[in-house]
Amino acid sequence: MSSSFDKFQKRRLISSYFSVVLSVFLVLFLLGILGLFIINSKKLADDFKEKIAMTVFFKNEANDSILKSFGTELKTAPYARKTVYVTKEQAAKQHTDIIGEDFMTFLGENPLQNSFDIHLKADYVEKDSISKIEMRLRENPMISDIVYDKQLVNLVNDNIKKVSMWILVISGFLTFIAVLLINSSLRLSIHSNRFIIKTMQMVGATKSFIRKPFVMRSIRLGMLGAVLAIIALIGVLFYVETKFPDLGILDNKAFIAIILAGVFGAGILITWLSTHFATQRFLNLRTDDLY
Repeated sequence: MSSSFDKFQKRRLISSYFSVVLSVFLVLFLLGILGLFIINSKKLADDFKEKIAMTVFFKNEANDSILKSFGTELKTAPYARKTVYVTKEQAAKQHTDIIGEDFMTFLGENPLQNSFDIHLKADYVEKDSISKIEMRLRENPMISDIVYDKQLVNLVNDNIKKVSMWILVISGFLTFIAVLLINSSLRLSIHSNRFIIKTMQMVGATKSFIRKPFVMRSIRLGMLGAVLAIIALIGVLFYVETKFPDLGILDNKAFIAIILAGVFGAGILITWLSTHFATQRFLNLRTDDLY
């Protein structure tokens, strides 16, 4: 009879440990996925911003030295990520390829102009920043016109702000739910030992002495759950990198390392705090309330 009861207690204890590890693993895995999504969503947004080109057209009077000097200036400009010089002949060929007909045969001349396609750095793809850059470039008397999609710039920035706000809200909500789930699992685990806690307290053991083994056990379980979550996250990263190499999801290795370290730290911190307060609750209960 005693042996059967001991086996039952052992199975229940293992089940309790498994529940805690599984809760920690699932919660930290979801939080890790969210963190990876946040850092990569910024990268994707920056990549999209940097594909928006500002085209600077030069007058026909601008000679090669003026064009070369402007190109050299752009190389040292803090706002320029990439510049592409397009001659009027190259522009004519591109138009011919698009419309499928050589328009110069009936015009008799090439009406297009030499130009520079400037891809700005993501931080400068803002309404005010682009306006300042445009005003500064227009001071050059050889520049005839500057063209870029103003509506697209405004639309991109507005949508990015909205998405960022919702990501922060969802992150806070999931973090709150994560703490509640892990806390509930640990409280159930400690609840099964409430009589042991009270017995130790009745024979004179201090609260810190009673609390220590429960906290250490929970931290070990939290570390195990965090390690499993990290392994799963690394697996997801390599899978996405293999299937979608253009995303460059592994490029931000420093940020990825911070996210993984944060997952491990969160596993320790949440289980430690949850166990501390759960044991404190049972330590403060009267004996009659244990039932």
